[in-house]
Amino acid sequence: METKVIFLMGVSGSGKTSLGRIVAHQLGLPFFDGDDFHPASNINKMKAGIPLTDADRYPWLEMLHKKILQQLETGSLVVACSALRQSYRNLLENSIAKKTMWVFLKGDKKIIDTRMKQRSAHFMPSLLLQNQLDTLEEPNDALILNILQTPEELAAIILERFQKT
Repeated sequence: METKVIFLMGVSGSGKTSLGRIVAHQLGLPFFDGDDFHPASNINKMKAGIPLTDADRYPWLEMLHKKILQQLETGSLVVACSALRQSYRNLLENSIAKKTMWVFLKGDKKIIDTRMKQRSAHFMPSLLLQNQLDTLEEPNDALILNILQTPEELAAIILERFQKT
């Protein structure tokens, strides 16, 4: 199997982290959560309900990209990252596009909003959901999965697709 990066993308609350951990565990791969790479300034802005700008996002995405390249030297990995715009996805897959698999977790705004309000340990408030939805450019080259399916069902679909590539 060729070294690959499985990117799980979508708005906050779509289930990227939970699903990413399941997929990484089932494949025996490292898992990177893009949220863990945000600088404190980004986290503080989001906690305060202030949407991030491209100027906020690009340094974060560049740092994440560097970490992905380092990990690819030793093997495949799973990454959860909102990657809302095509330009963000292009940056993340720069020089590794043929080694990437994109999975877009798509869901209804009401369901995602409910999920976000139920989380207690996350810095992203639900009031920023609309901004994320407005920023989102749905990918045309991704496996699109409906978040109404269970994480186990979604993981099975991803694993099947990953093993075919």
